[in-house]
Amino acid sequence: MAQRKKTTQQDDVLIDISEVTGQAENFFEQYKKQILIIGGGLLLLVGGWLAYKFAYAGPRQKEAVEQMAQAEYQFQRDSFALALANPGGGFLGFADIVKKYGGTKAGNAALYYAGVCNLNMGNFDAAISYLEDFSPCDNLLPAMKSGTLGDAYAEKGDLAKALSMYKKAAGEDDNDVITPYYLKKVAMLSNKQGDKAAAKEAWEKIKNEFPLSNEAREADKYISSLN
Repeated sequence: MAQRKKTTQQDDVLIDISEVTGQAENFFEQYKKQILIIGGGLLLLVGGWLAYKFAYAGPRQKEAVEQMAQAEYQFQRDSFALALANPGGGFLGFADIVKKYGGTKAGNAALYYAGVCNLNMGNFDAAISYLEDFSPCDNLLPAMKSGTLGDAYAEKGDLAKALSMYKKAAGEDDNDVITPYYLKKVAMLSNKQGDKAAAKEAWEKIKNEFPLSNEAREADKYISSLN
């Protein structure tokens, strides 16, 4: 089954402007009058942004996370149809969370969940659509997005596209679990398409660079068969 990741609330990144205050002081002294004139309008813009962030975006994110709890529960039970559309208890499924809470972190995470649900339900075009709209936000998720897209294309029979997605997933970030997992898919699919050299190369990379991975335990067997 495609890999999945639970949604977690993440703190906003705070920018420490103290590092540039030394340069800013000279700039302010030179252009004080102009800055004060522009500042009146800028404060209005900043005030509007803060009002949006704390009075609108913040509560929407909190509400979206609360709505997702039941859908995540059904997802963990592999009840993908319920998680997608009707998780129960009056809560929204991932498809409706995407529609209602677009622009929030939870709404973005729901895109990935919805993609995996559709993949497991056999709705491959819908899975691809959701996954392509999903925006990964850390080092691991880009590989998971590409790899899950690879699964969807493989299920559709588009093996060339699937292989390109698996290669992309394997190259996103050197992770001891994710990278060998998708390198194995690269190897298996390359062999299926008759490219034994590429298959062997992928297995050897698993063996040499990820010797402690589960996939490495199979590497010698497959390399021997390819030879």
